[in-house]
Amino acid sequence: MSFAPPPERVLSTLNPDGSRFTIHPRVSPGRFHAARRVVGYALIVLFVALPYVDVGGKPAILLDLYRREFTFVGATFRPADGFILMLFGLTVVLGVFLVTAIAGRVWCGWGCPQTVYLEWIFRPIERLLEGGPSQSRQLDERGGLSWRRTTKWAVYAALSFALAHTFLSYFVGASTVAQWVRSSPAIHPVGFGVVVAVTALMFFDFAYFREQTCVLACPYGRLQSVLLDEHSLIIGYDQRRGEPRGKAPGGKRGRAFPVVRDGAAPAGDCVDCNACVNTCPTGIDIRRGLQMECIGCAQCIDACDAIMDRLERPRGLIRYTAKSELAGRARRLLRPRVLVYPVALAVVVALFVVQVEARTQADVWVLRHDGAPFSSLDDGSISTPVRIKIENRSPATRVYRLELRDAPEVRAISPRPDYPLAPGATTVAPLFVISPRRAFVHGERPAQVVVSDDAGWHTTLDVTILGPESSP
Repeated sequence: MSFAPPPERVLSTLNPDGSRFTIHPRVSPGRFHAARRVVGYALIVLFVALPYVDVGGKPAILLDLYRREFTFVGATFRPADGFILMLFGLTVVLGVFLVTAIAGRVWCGWGCPQTVYLEWIFRPIERLLEGGPSQSRQLDERGGLSWRRTTKWAVYAALSFALAHTFLSYFVGASTVAQWVRSSPAIHPVGFGVVVAVTALMFFDFAYFREQTCVLACPYGRLQSVLLDEHSLIIGYDQRRGEPRGKAPGGKRGRAFPVVRDGAAPAGDCVDCNACVNTCPTGIDIRRGLQMECIGCAQCIDACDAIMDRLERPRGLIRYTAKSELAGRARRLLRPRVLVYPVALAVVVALFVVQVEARTQADVWVLRHDGAPFSSLDDGSISTPVRIKIENRSPATRVYRLELRDAPEVRAISPRPDYPLAPGATTVAPLFVISPRRAFVHGERPAQVVVSDDAGWHTTLDVTILGPESSP
């Protein structure tokens, strides 16, 4: 049983027969290409250098999974900072919503590491070693191995291996990675395994999967239907000016001399040269309207502008615009979502800053006791165990002490006089509160425990001491 093939490709990376359509985009130099190149290489330098940059003696960014710490621009966050981390996540999400509502998928085409590394490192190497798109297609059709493709893959593997070490630096620190590089992999098998796995994934991505990461794997394109509106900035084709398409007869013409074909309406400015399609890194035809696969890279704009310049026609047949402008209406910058997102973002950022500034030198809290709530001593007094957890949030080692406040008839016994803690370390300090039986009312009595360190910091905890219901 056979099925009729679809009249056209369902996906830009899929042939009608279901096989992979490999995209080899043609480079279209232009103003946006030049600007993206500057931004792209600047971001590559930033991505590679960031793990080596220190802020206040700490890495600029460090996602330490082993110690469960997240360091960002000199500030370290730990599991106890769950609310602060939630606010940080909301800040990122609302920022993405706001940028997308205003500028569309500018992140995808200009700042995403997938796009940046592919377009400014791996594809230039491919063009250097294999030649232009036509030469790469010939190697695809020929199949097998050639010295050009083998050399390209070897360079890709080396670059992926280097980038994998940079990736690992974000999680264990650049200094740790440097030590591991100089030692045997047997000493750090987990780190070496991560490097090997990330190298394989990067090689697979940049050597084979490529634009399918944007088309199939990344959810951002699928979210644009709810993040964009008719006034959001997109790359669009002006159908009113470009249609009906027609080849340019006799070379150049200006807008004052429209082409008339067989007495029909004048042909549009689009000459159906397919330059916009041949240069698109995801293989779409922008003339079909806004599509999920469009990453907003503006290569089609540069390609079309070059054709318009050659034909002495105005630029902008394909341009950064909005659906409303393409439909002949004015683009509104101020609209509900563009007003709501900044307000929500400002509130979340303000809460984030307040919470960060309100953080103390240590986190202390009372833990629930698992055993008996109290015990009677031989002299008739009551011993109540109290467990206090201390986490050192300061950047230096601190020595912590516990004591009761304003309790003349009560004494506290601690197994240790003090508790030294390294930065980020935690401990549980047990404390036994000895109280006279008459001090309890309905089985409890209030108390205050002061936790202090050797640097002068202190805090007071309100603790409920449990005891017998009534005096004998």
